[in-house]
Amino acid sequence: MRVVLFDDQYRKNLYPLTYTRPIADLRIGILKIYQKWEMITGHEVGRKTIDILSEKWPLQAPDEAVYVNASYLPEKEFVDQVASLENGEAIVDEERLVAYCCSKTDSFDTENFSTLELEGSPQKILNVWDLFTQNHRAIQDDFDRITKDRTSQELPDYVTCINPEQIFLEEGAEVLPCTLNATDGPIYIGRKATVMEGCHVRGPLAVCESATLKMGAKIYTGTTIGPHSKVGGEVSNSVITGFSNKAHDGFMGNSVIGEWCNIGADTNTSNLKNNYASIKLWNYHEERFMPSGQQFCGLIMGDHSKCGINTMFNTGTIVGVNANIYGSGFPRNFIPSFSWGGSHGFKTYQLDKALEVAEIVMKRRNVALSKADHHILTAIFETTRKFR
Repeated sequence: MRVVLFDDQYRKNLYPLTYTRPIADLRIGILKIYQKWEMITGHEVGRKTIDILSEKWPLQAPDEAVYVNASYLPEKEFVDQVASLENGEAIVDEERLVAYCCSKTDSFDTENFSTLELEGSPQKILNVWDLFTQNHRAIQDDFDRITKDRTSQELPDYVTCINPEQIFLEEGAEVLPCTLNATDGPIYIGRKATVMEGCHVRGPLAVCESATLKMGAKIYTGTTIGPHSKVGGEVSNSVITGFSNKAHDGFMGNSVIGEWCNIGADTNTSNLKNNYASIKLWNYHEERFMPSGQQFCGLIMGDHSKCGINTMFNTGTIVGVNANIYGSGFPRNFIPSFSWGGSHGFKTYQLDKALEVAEIVMKRRNVALSKADHHILTAIFETTRKFR
């Protein structure tokens, strides 16, 4: 089965994270969504996304493929239904298109396709908070796939392990004296990842390739530390996509952090209102604050954004792409892309300066800021001007 993952019209509900990537490239659990499908199908997976992202993720579709809504995660019953599709058939979830099978030259048209109702209840990533509310289950699913019929590297005797059968160390992972508690879910430590001395962690937890947990870190359930990220302090039920740092003390809970972000020392996020009420979040599709139905929600931060030391984020704060936040007090809980400032107010973070910093930051990890990246960030700068 050859799969192409497509973005649908609701991708704005996943802004600011999908400003800079297709839905298929969101990380939940251990892997990104497209990596889950590649592991299951054994084939490279294509992406069908908006024009501005297509320069970096061009559509590479085989002659015949199954096109799958990238918001739906590949659980067994769903994968089996997708695999059974024949040319001209489609799956719908009420009125939402979930999957269809066609040749490269065809396009989806309801009049030309016979439709089937979605079977089962696969995980759906329809809103930004779904990435942390469903991360426990996603870590378990990825852990089962990745470790099936494989043997973990040996756990050192000086590590305190609870339920070691659910702890997996990849080759080159270094675990110093710490506590690993896999009672409530698995703990996955990727290639060349490091867990420094004094860390106390509870699964389900994913520490991805070349990531580092700093000394004394306290990491609670449902957390993913993406590749090449450095994390310290206290983190609970959060997803750090990759190449981002929260290296110092401070609390982060029920949050999602994009790539190339930096969280200053002693930064704290509130994830619960004082009156325990449901949290409203900025919705890019509606361009206003909307009820999330969530009692717990901390910080959602887009790629390349950064905050200074001792930053305090209020409950349910949305930070766009390439924002720079600093100063005392609570900044507002919607910070548009390319904003510079804090509780005292914001001004525009000029595009040339932002690109210059992004290039320096990425170069430190031996990653180049490509022409496609330039074009994407320039487009975001222009399209988000109205919010600043």
